[in-house]
Amino acid sequence: MTSLVLPRASRRKFLKGAAAVGLTFTGMSRRAWAEEEKALNFYNWDTYIGETTIDTFTEKTGIEVQSDFFANNEELLAKLKQGNPGYDVIVPSDYMVGTMITLGIVEPLDKSKIPNFKNVDPTMANPAYDPDLKHSVPYMFGTVGIGYRKSKVETPTSWADVLDSDKYSGRIALLADQRVVLGVALHYLGFSMNTTNPDEINKARDLLIKQKQHLKAFAPDEGQNMLAAGDVDIVMEWNGDIIQVSREDDDIAYAIPNEGTNVFVDNLCIPKDGPHPLNAHAFIDHVNDPTVNAEIATTIEYATANIEARKLLPPEALNDPAIYPAAEIIAKSEQILDIGDATTLYDEAWTQVQAA
Repeated sequence: MTSLVLPRASRRKFLKGAAAVGLTFTGMSRRAWAEEEKALNFYNWDTYIGETTIDTFTEKTGIEVQSDFFANNEELLAKLKQGNPGYDVIVPSDYMVGTMITLGIVEPLDKSKIPNFKNVDPTMANPAYDPDLKHSVPYMFGTVGIGYRKSKVETPTSWADVLDSDKYSGRIALLADQRVVLGVALHYLGFSMNTTNPDEINKARDLLIKQKQHLKAFAPDEGQNMLAAGDVDIVMEWNGDIIQVSREDDDIAYAIPNEGTNVFVDNLCIPKDGPHPLNAHAFIDHVNDPTVNAEIATTIEYATANIEARKLLPPEALNDPAIYPAAEIIAKSEQILDIGDATTLYDEAWTQVQAA
């Protein structure tokens, strides 16, 4: 069977101020600039910023922002691993921050230039992937779950609905995200999402290969659009992406399976050799202004790591378990961690799934 990975397509666009132009920077380094120009190059997940964030930053600072988008952490790493092509601020997830610190891809932050760093939730201020947040500022956090069309699908209660069943054959999409999909499969099988045991990883691989005949696609951060368009009825996706489309289509809903899931934290980081490090610090500070951050969280429907911004959110958002999961769900869930050289085991398993 040929690979089911779809070509990356554009997601619904909230951005008004950012130029989503697919940046191609060459030969740019900090040394190449006599002084910082009024420019910033932002590499982000698509539809993962507020409607007004970029405009208000430019109005306040005069700094023009160009945005480019990636579909998963591995794409982000591949873009930067051979040298920064010109990005100033990036948004890696928890485990990828750890990987990038090890590889020397991200710079230590100068927190004196980020006064709004004080607004970070204290419970998130010393993560294992970046102790004392020396290289990263938590941005948003969320879950991976199941988006579904209520008129076509019974309320999902288990990952079996997308990973181990023919009930919705041909109407299922999984994320095209190596660590997340293999991690969820491992979790469903009763193993750690961060196992380094080859036999356990291979069991997750085999489960996905067996299920592949029932999949419509591995969708690169596109499952919510496929669901909204009626191309599929049930998808593995990020919670905020499903919530966004559910606001426009009340037949779409989000569920976290009873087994628990991946809980992730996305972070703002400054990559090594970015051309505008001062502008990067200013942008990170802007994003962490409580009013700005609350507008972002309201727009993208993810949980904010900014404790002061939460005070500005409507009660219905704070009380929505799809955005802020219940403690018992968190207790049954896992974060994906950097596992060093054992990542090659996941690389090999994922390659075999795609080739099957």
